[in-house]
Amino acid sequence: MYRKNDSTWLKHWDFIILDMVMLQITYVISYMIRMGIQNPYKNELYLTIGVVIGVADVCVAFFTEPYHGIMRRGYFLEFNNVVRHVFIVAVLEVCYLFLTQNGEAFSRLSFVWFIIIAVLLLYIERIIWKHYLVHHKQLFYDKVKMVLLTTREEAVELVRNLNTNSFSEYEIAGIAYAGEEPEQNESVNGIPVVCSAEKLTEHIQTKWVDSVFVRVSDRTLLPKGILEKFIDMGITVHNCLQDIDGWTGNQYINRMGGYNVLTSSVRVVSSRQVVLKRLLDIVGGLIGLVLTGVITIFLGPAIYLSSPGPIFFSQTRVGKNGKRFKIYKFRSMYMDAEERKKELMERNEMQGLMFKIAADPRIIGSGPDGTKRGLGWFIRKTSLDEFPQFWNVLKGDMSLVGTRPPTEDEWQQYEPSHRARLAVKPGLTGIWQVSGRSDITDFEEVVKLDMKYVKNWNIGMDIKILLKTVGVVLTGSGSH
Repeated sequence: MYRKNDSTWLKHWDFIILDMVMLQITYVISYMIRMGIQNPYKNELYLTIGVVIGVADVCVAFFTEPYHGIMRRGYFLEFNNVVRHVFIVAVLEVCYLFLTQNGEAFSRLSFVWFIIIAVLLLYIERIIWKHYLVHHKQLFYDKVKMVLLTTREEAVELVRNLNTNSFSEYEIAGIAYAGEEPEQNESVNGIPVVCSAEKLTEHIQTKWVDSVFVRVSDRTLLPKGILEKFIDMGITVHNCLQDIDGWTGNQYINRMGGYNVLTSSVRVVSSRQVVLKRLLDIVGGLIGLVLTGVITIFLGPAIYLSSPGPIFFSQTRVGKNGKRFKIYKFRSMYMDAEERKKELMERNEMQGLMFKIAADPRIIGSGPDGTKRGLGWFIRKTSLDEFPQFWNVLKGDMSLVGTRPPTEDEWQQYEPSHRARLAVKPGLTGIWQVSGRSDITDFEEVVKLDMKYVKNWNIGMDIKILLKTVGVVLTGSGSH
């Protein structure tokens, strides 16, 4: 799933916060110039106007997109943008004073000084911060892992242009040549040439890759159907606009690294949709962590007394587009559970690349044959083991709703069609979990359900799944 760059709320939140702070500093300075060394927020009217300025600034940021392309703007364009930003905030301030009939009580001189100083401070702040980000290559958002698909003749120019115009927005993980095999240990400007175009799908199958950037002037050099295959794998394709065949699906014209590209993905969503989903995750993560703390007080000692050892279990899982992360759970199994898994593989009730058995002797208190219902069974039946994953949600490794994160050994066995289920962040819950997960034993059915979620996702769907999850947990259906 690809986030369409139609909003800069997620990407440039640092500029938004700095502008907001600078406007408040400006407001205090402009007040003091007129009234002397006093606190403007002690005056009810001036306190209200301070709030209005903050709200107006947020509205300008949300509706006019003043930060779009901010890292590529020169000094003059930045000055114009700052003047426009401050002017709109000032207009909204005047509108409030007019509608509330408080214009006479507010200092006109203070208002004029506010505009002048705001333009000056915001401009200086943005220029300094941009210089800092470029010089230190500092990021406040996740890099995108990208592989380049190009020809040997075009590779040097492509890498140079992307590095010049990217501002560290993405990391080039490798290059694949169209039409020929690379030489052994070949590289372009320090970036390894990993394979030919024919072998690229196999190369990236089990690696962390978010997108493929394609610049091949001679389109006959591309293997037939390879770009569509990337999309089926859940990988976003940025295709340079030259001799492109007509496609259908989730795509839009984008500017990337100095090139105009047609960006295609299994699902394209707006930044506002992503913001709403992340806000939902943050709120849910915070609430979930509070509940986890309370549960730990009672459950922690019970786990330790039943099976001495850590009360939390951590394991490396595979997240969005192959990114590894540590998942956390309350431990519901004995300490040797992973070692004993190999012995129990022949009893696996899942058809495909997942492991689950109803009578699992590795569960705490289950007995030698796995049929006894002890503490581990209670933890899993009530889904209490999942609560520490709210930390993963808050960190951003997972989402409240998504797809199940596979283990590394499962991931290594995936087919290209399976990979697309991780085009989104893995979730605490998902369509599979609320569809009677104990009754679904075919991994291909799980993939179908996950792809239904990926291709049709919206916030309303997440809310419905969360509500259904509450019902599943309370009734204990669909779990062991």
